Amino acid sequence: MHVIGAGLPRTGTLTQKLALEQLGLGPCYHWVNLIADLDQVELWHRALDGEELWDGIFRGHQSTVDWPGGFFHLELADAYPEAKVLLSVRDPEAWERSYRETIWDMCFGTSLISHLSAARAEIDPRWRRYLLLVDRMLWGERSPFARGREPGELMEQMVAYNEHVKRSIPPDRLLVWQVGEGWKPLCEFLEVPVPDGPLPHENDRETFRSRVADGAIAALRSWQEQRDTRSGSDA
Repeated sequence: MHVIGAGLPRTGTLTQKLALEQLGLGPCYHWVNLIADLDQVELWHRALDGEELWDGIFRGHQSTVDWPGGFFHLELADAYPEAKVLLSVRDPEAWERSYRETIWDMCFGTSLISHLSAARAEIDPRWRRYLLLVDRMLWGERSPFARGREPGELMEQMVAYNEHVKRSIPPDRLLVWQVGEGWKPLCEFLEVPVPDGPLPHENDRETFRSRVADGAIAALRSWQEQRDTRSGSDA
């Protein structure tokens, strides 16, 4: 493990994943890995319960950004003392708006994404366990957001979380970075050449929403096909 991303979700973490992989520090583990392979969910529940499973979880990966890895940035910093820590930050108001339109909306909203996620949870035990993991990491008592979910509360807690990371990681091991700063500070910190061309960009919001929606629709379609098959065989 060479790079540990401590930044909160919705701070350009998918762009970070692509950037680190372009720099030769991939594969980079990201929340999209977890959504794509829900069998990993139980490993993260076990990690929350105190098991150190890092070598198994991150086997084959050279870096991690976003959560669930970021939730454990202190544990990972201890487990991989040579790794550098990347704290991605963002304007609090822009971050809160993005967070509310994605993760908060999936958990508490009334949008189509929320309804699709809830419907999938009714028929897919693995998705149910995934939502429980989200709840434990993002809203539980150990979460940075345990003290409230209103916009002002979320922004205050986001700022407090970032300050906690800055206090916890030695300055020579930490980069505080916004994706808008581009390649230079990131590459200087990682001691790698600056690539030609701009930093890669990925729309985190649309990727998140499409993965939740597409996964739910696929699961519901599969459930319906299995139900129809059973009904036909019983006829």
